[in-house]
Amino acid sequence: MATPITVIKDDEFRKLLKKGISGGFFFYGDEDYMKNFTLKAAREAICPDPTFAVFNDLRIDFMDYSASALLDALIPPPMMTEQKIVTINGLSMDILRRQRELPALEEALSELSQYEYNVLIISIPADQMDPGNPDRGRPSDEFALLSKYLTPVVFDPISGARLVSWVGKHFEHEGVSASPAVCSALIEHCGRSMYVLSREIEKLAFYVLWNGRNSVTAEDVKNIAIADVSLGAYEFSNAIAEGRGEDALKALAAMKFMRMDPLLVMGEISRTLHDMILVKSMKEKGASMAEIISVLRIAKIPDFVVKKYYASSAMTLKRLYRIAELCSAADLELKGVTREPYLPIERLVCSI
Repeated sequence: MATPITVIKDDEFRKLLKKGISGGFFFYGDEDYMKNFTLKAAREAICPDPTFAVFNDLRIDFMDYSASALLDALIPPPMMTEQKIVTINGLSMDILRRQRELPALEEALSELSQYEYNVLIISIPADQMDPGNPDRGRPSDEFALLSKYLTPVVFDPISGARLVSWVGKHFEHEGVSASPAVCSALIEHCGRSMYVLSREIEKLAFYVLWNGRNSVTAEDVKNIAIADVSLGAYEFSNAIAEGRGEDALKALAAMKFMRMDPLLVMGEISRTLHDMILVKSMKEKGASMAEIISVLRIAKIPDFVVKKYYASSAMTLKRLYRIAELCSAADLELKGVTREPYLPIERLVCSI
């Protein structure tokens, strides 16, 4: 019988952080906002003095990652303290697998125990690694590799009362108050992305304080906050997958007008493609529409979405995999240095 892999939740990790941590961890799951928040908290806990950050807070972005760069960061001892922290942010296990760089990563990770003064944290963006089913003892190969050397920390999306509470506390942090009803109204208006909510909370707080008030109202939310445009991103993703370039450019123009974060657009595209590939793969293996709907309800994919993908003849698996490769390239370009943040997405549309 397969042995389940022990996975800790992000709130458990933050509790451990207060007591003191050692060794290595990897962050995965759908909530990227909390990954970045927790990564920052870990850096501040391990290296509270910015004077020594150049020695004790070593950061590697995925664009600069290599197995040798990781080893170079692990080897030097900390300066004037017992621990140092090494972080890799934005690591795509999917890309490393395609580029056959996983053995080099494993070789570097196997050296971690030789340098016990390190705290190593690898943060993997949503949709950049299939974890498999570690709780049932059936992890993906990539998850199994990482968990051999690092402790898995899952970041599940926050919703319901927890999200309402988080919005309220974020308002308080910005120096204003908002009732639970107003917090709920903001979530309904803007969606559940914590990146979007954080931005809109800061904007609302500034607006309210500028006008000599300290309490946010539902009317403020309606007049100031930007409405949820995830439906537009959904339509945009479908247009790309079906090769409707003109429709995709129209949807993108609308999202640019609404000032939607390009990274959120790419996230929606990746999520939609993932769902499409799931449906098409199961269909090609002989599963009926009813069987696919039943299975994917667990993944919270709506029935009408499954029916649409099942029926579409334009969305072949070969085409979807090709678009997924183009999306990965566009996403990497987006996360690099670019003066035109929408340009990689426009190139993606033109290349389909």
